[in-house]
Amino acid sequence: MPQQHPLTSYITQARSQGMNNEEIIEELIKAGWKTHEILSIVLEHALPVPVPGASSAANSGEIISVRGITKAYDQLKALDNVSLTVKRGGVTALLGPNGAGKTTLVRVLTTLLSPTSGQATVNGFDVVSHAQQLRSSIGLAGQYAAVDEILSGRENLEMVARLYRLSPSESKNRAAELLKQFDLQDAADRPAKTYSGGMRRRLDLAASLVIKPKMLFLDEPTTGLDPRSRFILWNIIRDLVAGGTTVLLTTQYLEEADQLAQYIFVLDHGHIIAQGTADELKRQVGGDVLELHLTDHQETEKAAGLIKNFGSGQPLANPATGVVTMPTDQGASILVEVVRQLDSQHLKISDIILRRPSLDDVFMKLTGHSTEIN
Repeated sequence: MPQQHPLTSYITQARSQGMNNEEIIEELIKAGWKTHEILSIVLEHALPVPVPGASSAANSGEIISVRGITKAYDQLKALDNVSLTVKRGGVTALLGPNGAGKTTLVRVLTTLLSPTSGQATVNGFDVVSHAQQLRSSIGLAGQYAAVDEILSGRENLEMVARLYRLSPSESKNRAAELLKQFDLQDAADRPAKTYSGGMRRRLDLAASLVIKPKMLFLDEPTTGLDPRSRFILWNIIRDLVAGGTTVLLTTQYLEEADQLAQYIFVLDHGHIIAQGTADELKRQVGGDVLELHLTDHQETEKAAGLIKNFGSGQPLANPATGVVTMPTDQGASILVEVVRQLDSQHLKISDIILRRPSLDDVFMKLTGHSTEIN
């Protein structure tokens, strides 16, 4: 086996993006590499090794294939025989509460964790046997912004570009492009420690896009952000998808999955418990949802018992919020009767709503608890 040359990762990535040898040589010469180095050492040894099953996955339009992945820590299984596929293009969401296994799966797919068993490929590369080639073709923005607070935003991006072996001029140009794309030009030369939470998240996302990856992993990208910053980041993600990037997004926010994802996998305790589009998942609840807001939160259980005969499923009472929800297929005609029933027991409500099901209703039906739990 020939010793791996430092340019192997770059050439593998370039070929995965459709560049031919002539185009690769031209780019490397621009970056300052010598022609004889490229021809005699690198190109003869940098062809990616085919991954079993990768070609069939690529032909079917899949960019991620997961088969029976388990990740165990002693007796605890963070992932338990998980299988899924993600098609190229658009946003796919992994939805679930803290501890569901979302981050563990992302860490396996981005080669940061080795699975206990099972097989997974991303962009045609096996996550274990071809980890190095895989890393050069994906982007990752984790739960917490991974930026150097001492460096400026511009310096952070140029540093990442240089680590990917872009030339100094290419690094400066790419950093300038990303600063403009993420609306960070005015703060480009300020230390990152002076950035707001939303600005740091945008800078972190920009850093994950330095090499223009075809596959981008976003692990709870809007956690802790205010509504305005969250909305800005959503629009950035939409723009990336419109430009051809495939996104795998983890979130515990129902609205986020509803807004962004074309397909959703629901995880709980290391298992995929449901999957489908947002509308398909909502149809699992069926009909409408009756929602009561009790003035006295201590009366929620009593109210739930009083209205259960009007529902197509069991009512769920939340004493902490004073809210009772229940699926029903009887339409608006039940509202008057529900109010009469509550009045007969002197239960006061601040609001009564009949609405379409939300993803939160789906998750409550499937698991008995909300997504936003610790």
